[in-house]
Amino acid sequence: MKIAIKDIAVIQTGLFGKPIGKGDIVYLQAKHFDENGRLRAFLHPDLKADNITEKHLLRTGDVLFAAKGSKNFAAVFEQHNEPAVASTSFFVIRLTDNSILPEYLAWFLNSHSTQNFLKAQAIGTSIPSISKTVLTDLEIPTPSIKTQRAIVQISNLRNSEKKLLQQIDSLREKQIQQQILNAII
Repeated sequence: MKIAIKDIAVIQTGLFGKPIGKGDIVYLQAKHFDENGRLRAFLHPDLKADNITEKHLLRTGDVLFAAKGSKNFAAVFEQHNEPAVASTSFFVIRLTDNSILPEYLAWFLNSHSTQNFLKAQAIGTSIPSISKTVLTDLEIPTPSIKTQRAIVQISNLRNSEKKLLQQIDSLREKQIQQQILNAII
């Protein structure tokens, strides 16, 4: 069975803000994430809390979808210490139905076939973007929670494997370069 995202979630756009050196709230931008949607940097509050409403504050389990530019990805927000808001690069997808795990939704949005579909629907030439309508109408398969957990676990293991293989490749390259240097010295 498939269900449209609009039937299981509320989607809102991120907030426009001007980051400053020291603020009250973390302002999440696409540049803070790697290509797999993982945070790559330590974040510090860099946005004033003035005029920010409760509805814009991110909650654990919110799915952030980077809809602007060529780097589209989904990431699940995890509340750590500081309150945070998403920039306008993101749609914030807040699930209203507990039959879908946020991690599963993020996996689905990051899947190759979904990414291809979304990129084909993008509008704009200099900065392509995916519209809210395209995202809300997107249908997602709804397996059992047990199956969703298994899919997420397999995906996480595969991502860990890729990271380890990259580290092995990098270490092997260093080893080979060192052996070549040793041979000519």
